[in-house]
Amino acid sequence: MDKRNYVHNPIVPRFKLTKDEGGVNVNKTYYKQVVGSLMYLTATLPDMKFAEIIDKLVAYIDSDYARDVEDKKSTLGYVFLLISGAVSWSSRKQPIVSLSTTKAEFIAVASCVCQAVWLSRVLIKLDLDHKKFTTIFCDSSSIIKLSKNPVTHGRSKHIDVHFHFLRELTKAGNVELVHCDSQDQLADIMTKPLKLDQFLKLQRLLGVCQAFQFKGGIVRI
Repeated sequence: MDKRNYVHNPIVPRFKLTKDEGGVNVNKTYYKQVVGSLMYLTATLPDMKFAEIIDKLVAYIDSDYARDVEDKKSTLGYVFLLISGAVSWSSRKQPIVSLSTTKAEFIAVASCVCQAVWLSRVLIKLDLDHKKFTTIFCDSSSIIKLSKNPVTHGRSKHIDVHFHFLRELTKAGNVELVHCDSQDQLADIMTKPLKLDQFLKLQRLLGVCQAFQFKGGIVRI
């Protein structure tokens, strides 16, 4: 790896991965060992700095509609912050194919809300001074309106009832959805390839530190 070129972002914008139908299956255990070793060598594990004082728990949630070119499933990503560091994050494909951007966004927000409820209970168990509600920043105005409006519109009836529990939590004051500009959506980094300047901006706002400088060492697989 010492002769490889260093890059700032992991993937170029608008690049989409596809399956290699003619590829040879690899040993999953060996693959995990290789990935783990590379993560150790390059220090790509998120190394965050956390403030000592616990304040309000906030989250950023985003979804990228039909990102996968193979099965058209959308990608969701969220990150939870306490003061200056990320404490929980996720980036994954949604389990079902969404028929609209609204449904994809509802699935993403619902997943984020579930994590928010769990994290809030953890903070309470740890006897930390946590405010009752969690602020969730979302760049979808329609989702915010639907979460606060008890009236179901015809165009949103296709959304499964399971995801409407978001309305109940919003009404109960457990979560608060707040609109944010797309350029300031931290979770955007977890759903799609970004231009270098935007990638570095979001990386900095997430509190991700620069990789350590290794002077030597060998990792055998």
